[in-house]
Amino acid sequence: MLKVIALSARYGSVQVLRRVTFHVSESEIVALIGANGAGKSTLLRAISGIHRPFEGEIHFVNTPIHTMSPERIVQMGLVHVPEARQLFPNLTVLENLELGGYVHGRKHVLAALDEMFELFPILAERRRQKAGTLSGGEQQMLSIGRALMARPRLLILDEPSLGLAPLIVDEIYERIQALHRNGTPILLVEQNALGALAIADRAYVLETGRVILSGNAGDLMDHDDVQRAYLGKDYRYKWER
Repeated sequence: MLKVIALSARYGSVQVLRRVTFHVSESEIVALIGANGAGKSTLLRAISGIHRPFEGEIHFVNTPIHTMSPERIVQMGLVHVPEARQLFPNLTVLENLELGGYVHGRKHVLAALDEMFELFPILAERRRQKAGTLSGGEQQMLSIGRALMARPRLLILDEPSLGLAPLIVDEIYERIQALHRNGTPILLVEQNALGALAIADRAYVLETGRVILSGNAGDLMDHDDVQRAYLGKDYRYKWER
């Protein structure tokens, strides 16, 4: 569904991405892991049309999108849940969700709200509450729910576990797995390598703007370099594959 080919990007004179190539097929979770500063968020901003690459191509369902506007990319079904959630804090849960579905019109929004409240029951309870007053886990659920309102054909999640307590991280990852079981392909970008590799089908390791490793997620979890750099000596599977 998504193909990134030799993508390079910079901020001013500083090159952040260096000929990054990877793909996401239909019906899979692909993890992209790397330390802070590896270029993960810049890569997602380029895929979403927010940051223009100076080299390479991005194709979504066989259509070049690297020169498209972010609005057009969302309309095609490529939807990005940004790092740090970036909700509208002074709007209610309901209003944030409604904004997520604006590209498809009011009729779709009304139909999709029931689905979101079924997937995230806590959001139904908090529907009249301002987003800025929610807990971190509730805000992350709202951020994912807002993205789902746009009917994604591919969902991109940027650091969904960032800043959350371990029990809340488990719950967020369970929701991600449920979305995948229901047929939504997912690109999961994380510093939390253990969690990401535990639920992914395949994975890529990004380091200083380059893909340095790729393969089956289970194989990468057993790779000496990945264990040493990202998992530590005594890791355990926290989620069932």
